Amino acid sequence: MSNINNLPKKEILLEKVYQLAFNFEKEKHCCSQCTVAALQEVFQIKSEELFSTSFAFGGGFANTTEGTCGALAGGAMIISYFYGRQREEFFKGIPNKKANYLTKELYDRFVQEYGSCLCKDVQKKIFGRSFNFWDKKEKEIFEKSGGHIDKCPTVVAKAAKWTAEIIFQEMENK
Repeated sequence: MSNINNLPKKEILLEKVYQLAFNFEKEKHCCSQCTVAALQEVFQIKSEELFSTSFAFGGGFANTTEGTCGALAGGAMIISYFYGRQREEFFKGIPNKKANYLTKELYDRFVQEYGSCLCKDVQKKIFGRSFNFWDKKEKEIFEKSGGHIDKCPTVVAKAAKWTAEIIFQEMENK
């Protein structure tokens, strides 16, 4: 785990994670991976497995838009990376709910902003409708509506920044 004392000022890092997440989603796409990539860079997490594991959560779970927004899922993955139940705790039956409490905080912020955690509902909030990413014409309409220009990049950037704020707060509380 990174030590907050080895990191530049928190405010600078929060702005950095926001900008990284925004630009990754704008240029590379896959909300879950963009969230994870930005947070990995800021918290100096060098895990290719964590990054690749986040892929299928993009677009509300495998681009179905029916599941949790990938940006939120990516934030939950990073919180769990730091605070999730370890294998030893799992086999000993130790519940370790730290990651759940912190992820619930992220979830609450996300739902307060977007009214839901579901990708299709977030789309309805920011576009006025949802899109079927498995339909080529729908995907084109999504893109022409600013999907990867500013709409989803902003969602990803906010989720990444909120995740970083929660992690920084937890580090400061120790």
